[in-house]
Amino acid sequence: MQFLNKYIRKFRKQFGLAFIFLSFEALADLMQPTIIAKIIDVGIAQNNLDYVLRMGGLMLLITAVGAVAASGRNIVASRVSQRFGADLRSDMFRKIQGFSFENLDKYDRASLVTRLTGDVTQVQVFVNGLMRIFMKAPLLCIGALIMAIRLDPHLAIVLLIVVPLVGLLIVINVKVGFPFFTKVQLALDRMNSIIREYLSGVRVVKAFNRFDYEVGKFDKANDQYQERSKTALRALAIFTPGITLTVNFGIVAVVWFGGLQVKQGHMQVGHIIAFTNYMTQILFALMVISMVFNMFVRARASAVRIGEVFAEENKMSWKKEAPKQAEVKGKVEFKDVAFSYEGLEGEPVIRRITFECKSGETVGIIGSTGSGKSSLVSLIPRFYDASSGSVEVNGVDVRTIDPKLLREKVAIVPQKTVLFSGSILENIRWGKEAATLEEIVQAASMAEANSFIAEFPEGYETRLGRGGVNLSGGQKQRISIARALVRQPEILILDDCTSAVDPVTEANIKQALKSYAKDLTCLIIAQRISSVMDADKIIVLNEGEIVGMGNHDELMKNNLVYQEIFQSQVGKEVHKNV
Repeated sequence: MQFLNKYIRKFRKQFGLAFIFLSFEALADLMQPTIIAKIIDVGIAQNNLDYVLRMGGLMLLITAVGAVAASGRNIVASRVSQRFGADLRSDMFRKIQGFSFENLDKYDRASLVTRLTGDVTQVQVFVNGLMRIFMKAPLLCIGALIMAIRLDPHLAIVLLIVVPLVGLLIVINVKVGFPFFTKVQLALDRMNSIIREYLSGVRVVKAFNRFDYEVGKFDKANDQYQERSKTALRALAIFTPGITLTVNFGIVAVVWFGGLQVKQGHMQVGHIIAFTNYMTQILFALMVISMVFNMFVRARASAVRIGEVFAEENKMSWKKEAPKQAEVKGKVEFKDVAFSYEGLEGEPVIRRITFECKSGETVGIIGSTGSGKSSLVSLIPRFYDASSGSVEVNGVDVRTIDPKLLREKVAIVPQKTVLFSGSILENIRWGKEAATLEEIVQAASMAEANSFIAEFPEGYETRLGRGGVNLSGGQKQRISIARALVRQPEILILDDCTSAVDPVTEANIKQALKSYAKDLTCLIIAQRISSVMDADKIIVLNEGEIVGMGNHDELMKNNLVYQEIFQSQVGKEVHKNV
């Protein structure tokens, strides 16, 4: 939990201020029983009304000081805990944003959401409690012990027995509780994952009428979370009553032995009342300390999970100096590249990949499902690093370039269209934050999106739901293409992004791309052979290897895999007429 050191340094002055307020508050509480004892043993016993009034006024003044200190402590604690929580969430979100895909693949998405929200809140609540009351409890406990020993060293023997017993119960509480609450958080991750999965796939659930299955899956996860929570709370349930019982036995012993001392004339009644009050304060302090450790167990489990995220090291490294500007822009070259996903056993996803995309060239990549097409192009913007070999952009190995600088040269339209809630204008402007309306309209026109956008009553200001639910599949793909085009990249990657677009619209988009920028290097991944037939170069992948390369006519003459794809999609009759 080294990540907490940063926040300790940042807020240590505020913690110190809260501790000062707490000290005054605790001191005020500790003085009350002694003053009460003097009022009883001196004022009331001697029928001295002036003394009673004088000491009563002193009690009111001390109470007022304690109240002011408590108010100051609450204000400081609330401000610090809220700032701490906000800063921790912000830093953690930035850390996650800096993860490579390889880092992100280690975590379930629902788990990261839970860590950002529930776990941070758990730690934040503990920090708030620590400043408001948790630090007060040890001060009150130690102070009450000192005051009680000063009143009567003989009765203090009871405390020497009670306090170690309570301390032992608290230590056992922590050791027993921590593993249980770690399992509780894992169960919560699982439940959140199911909820997230259902909400993202609700259309499929409704289409196949799988409500009962989803309800059953959620109920199973919910029951597991309930059982683990019950087990954790049940394990801790015996400790609080045990602590209360131990301290109450101590109070009974004090009253019993104190009564004997009063009867024998060795102690005054006011001392017994004061000692009992101190015992009650000790009881309160120990109960709070017990509660502190209960909350500490939960907060520690959450802090460990948060610490795992902060401890995650981004394996991508690069030279800090900016790479030299290449004379030829948009050139992509693969040199004997192999790649496999971390944690997956078996053969590499792609292997022995060598080819070159020249500036301004359109390269089609085709192959069966699972042949490694998307994995191949994901190495260009450096979503992943090659396991061996090298990928070069403009003659520079991408592993030596800051990913941020590299991705400024590349625009990618992913296989799965991702749109964000907001207007159509805002979604297209994602590609280029400073894009003018004219540039956005131009990009939308090239993507064949301007026509249907203009038909909306609000045009480019039309609001989209989460994921663009109020658009068709083809419309979403065209907005996604416009978002990439407005970036004006050197390299454009279209990852099977026209699967929901009709052939005529697709042809118009490709024609617009040719006139858009002659120097734009374009890589087109496609399932449909018609999408890549007119590419300058076509790469045929099969089981992660290049099994053919050339233009359409060359491949139709000498590549069996390409011929099979063509015949399966276009048909033997069409082949005869080509």
